[in-house]
Amino acid sequence: MSEKKERNIFVEGPITAQFIADSISKHSTKKNIGAHSIFMGQVRNDMIAGKEVMAIEYTAYTDMANERMTEIREEIFSKYPLTCMHIYHSLGIVKSGEISLFVFTSSAHRKAAIDACEEIVERIKKELPVWGKELFDEGYVWKSSNDPE
Repeated sequence: MSEKKERNIFVEGPITAQFIADSISKHSTKKNIGAHSIFMGQVRNDMIAGKEVMAIEYTAYTDMANERMTEIREEIFSKYPLTCMHIYHSLGIVKSGEISLFVFTSSAHRKAAIDACEEIVERIKKELPVWGKELFDEGYVWKSSNDPE
């Protein structure tokens, strides 16, 4: 099943648990799916030069990234017998512990869903013009787009 329409994979801020749950629940009506594979990339609070990473600020060449992701999507659909493929990547500030990448593949059988999901994640990391800048606790007031006012 191939869809040539270019999609915007980017969301502002972290990808919420509710968004992920809603994405999964929408597939319960599709009776030809026997397997889903999900990858969620979470921001770690690494220590770099003695400072703790509090967040990552993601930037991208969005038009170029979306165009390349459309090409990757087509290649993956032609390689694996998938029913569905969903990709979301954060832009802006994502605090440690929050999700910044969500890849969700579905197929009739598990091997195709798992293999496709893994390949997509690797290709996103290698081929898309997306960057993450580590932010440290240096007097900054941490706030993401999902924080209450």
